[in-house]
Amino acid sequence: MQIGEVAERTQLSLRTIRYYEEVGLVVPSARSQGGFRLYTEPDIARLDLIKRMKPLGFQLEEMREVLTILDPQPADQPIDDPAARLARYSANAEQACEDLRAKLRIAEEFAALLRTHVVA
Repeated sequence: MQIGEVAERTQLSLRTIRYYEEVGLVVPSARSQGGFRLYTEPDIARLDLIKRMKPLGFQLEEMREVLTILDPQPADQPIDDPAARLARYSANAEQACEDLRAKLRIAEEFAALLRTHVVA
């Protein structure tokens, strides 16, 4: 699949996908004769995983470690004590989700307040 189709499927911009390639998080599986990036289903799954980490505040190096644990690539360096690292990342993700839920509650309360003042 070419990058445009991948962008459409993942709802990521072309620029974002290229950036993830530049920093080594997702490398296209191949290139066409014309030099176009070609992605496979596993590449898309990897992008989806990155997309899920982003709103939880994961930094690039943290993303790299999670990807190395959950979706290791041949060139990846082994991670020391992957189970402990994954447990730490899981706890961080749970806390980030709770923080987002708290922000959403505040936003919903404000939206409800505004609705009470809207005259139809």
